[in-house]
Amino acid sequence: MASLERLLEVARRLGATVDLDAMLSAIVDAATDLLDCERATVFLYDSAADELCSRIATGIEGSGISEIRFPASRGLAGEVARTGMSINLPDAYADPRFNSDFDKSSGFRTRSMLAVRLVDHDDATVGVLQVLNKRDGCFEARDEEIAGFLGSQAGVAIQRQQLLDHFAQKQKIERDLSIASAIQQGLLPQENPTFAGFDIAGWNRPADKTGGDFYDFLHLGNRGLAVLIADVTGHGIGPALIMTEARALFRAALLGGQGLDRAIADVQRLLAIDMPEGRFVTAFCGLLSSCGGLEFLNAAQGPTLLYSKSADTFEELPTHGLPLALIPEAEYRPAEQRQLGDGDMLVMLTDGFYEYERADGESFGNDRVEAAVRRLRDRSAAEIVRGLSDDIEAFADGALQRDDLTAVICKHCPA
Repeated sequence: MASLERLLEVARRLGATVDLDAMLSAIVDAATDLLDCERATVFLYDSAADELCSRIATGIEGSGISEIRFPASRGLAGEVARTGMSINLPDAYADPRFNSDFDKSSGFRTRSMLAVRLVDHDDATVGVLQVLNKRDGCFEARDEEIAGFLGSQAGVAIQRQQLLDHFAQKQKIERDLSIASAIQQGLLPQENPTFAGFDIAGWNRPADKTGGDFYDFLHLGNRGLAVLIADVTGHGIGPALIMTEARALFRAALLGGQGLDRAIADVQRLLAIDMPEGRFVTAFCGLLSSCGGLEFLNAAQGPTLLYSKSADTFEELPTHGLPLALIPEAEYRPAEQRQLGDGDMLVMLTDGFYEYERADGESFGNDRVEAAVRRLRDRSAAEIVRGLSDDIEAFADGALQRDDLTAVICKHCPA
């Protein structure tokens, strides 16, 4: 009866605490008491390292050993973890599988041993309960039953703690991503620029909490307004960090006043130094003048369109070289110029628009982009951006957004 009450106490404590060490300590104490043995140890299984490590162990205090860690391929505890079969030895040293390293280093002498596997609800190994040296002889069948019950309680406690740890880690990641998202969104223009001769609007929606797309506007005094759209390969936290560096480099290079060709060359050279292998940045950078002039240099960002209202036609602006930082020695052809008439538009979209797929595998594509611009051509730049966003939302019909979406419309509106 006393044994049953002690086991029920352990079960009650499992439901009353979320402190894993306190729970395992209670199990170890109950094991040494109910099994009348000298020592008990709970080993946790580290699947990543394929090792067993003591989480709670009696008898190592003052030995100079803080923990016992060994490969799961070694020793009797390792065999229990691998096979799932309990081991009950009346004489440990008579079994060649016994690893005596701890005895040698601590001066302890193992006589009898009982070891049982700890499993979670999915029958996966989470550890081993090992008890040593039955005081009045050898471990018996009843001892194996008690050890098995205590082991099942320990397995539940370990799995619950792992789930709680995983949940806490997930919450921390979510908080960190929310902070990163807020910082990144704060780096994007907070309002559309005011620039004589143009109506301009931009918009961004990342596929994850953070993304690799960005756009920017930069007043350059009598040199006009710089407009920029760029796309770092991938999406998520990695591209977001690269985006932050690329934006800073573009701003510094454009403010340097050496012209568009030199600015892009400098950004390419500096990005190539830091860029991780397999990453690159596509970018379109234009300089607008109030009279409708456009000077631009395109590093494989496209399609970037120039819409002529009078002719009702689209020109896909050419590219001038490879994506930035794809190869360190990349060079770019000189910037080109265009002249925008009344109502003409520079349409800058990242590939997330063109390549957005709905459930049947069909992409949004160039034709839908051009149809939307034509339909909305008499609207303000902000309304055109909003219309493009609405169109792709309707087209997607609930399909998951897999890439970042960024749009910038620059509409020439002479006074």
